[in-house]
Amino acid sequence: MNREEILAKSRQENKNQDIFEQDVIITGNKYACMAAAVLATIFFIVQIFTGGGMNYGLYAVVFAMPMAGFWFKYIKLRKKHELALAIGYTIVVLAFSVGHIQGLIAASSIL
Repeated sequence: MNREEILAKSRQENKNQDIFEQDVIITGNKYACMAAAVLATIFFIVQIFTGGGMNYGLYAVVFAMPMAGFWFKYIKLRKKHELALAIGYTIVVLAFSVGHIQGLIAASSIL
């Protein structure tokens, strides 16, 4: 294979997307998840100290982001490690969701 054939094959495999740009997008998504986790933690703490109770829904949303990412990676890569993390995050999201819904039901004046 000469240089031009290798480049053509690489372009075809990457669908003419810049590898650097893909890396920047992935890194940006990681920082976005971290920012969401920090903001949710701040809101969670402020809500507790202001007497608003605990809002587990914030963490359900925050943990849903990496959960979805690990499920996607497992579907594409079929690695047991990704499956284990996807299942773990799913359990955490379900637990926070149940806690949030129970809190809403307990505070509801309708039910």
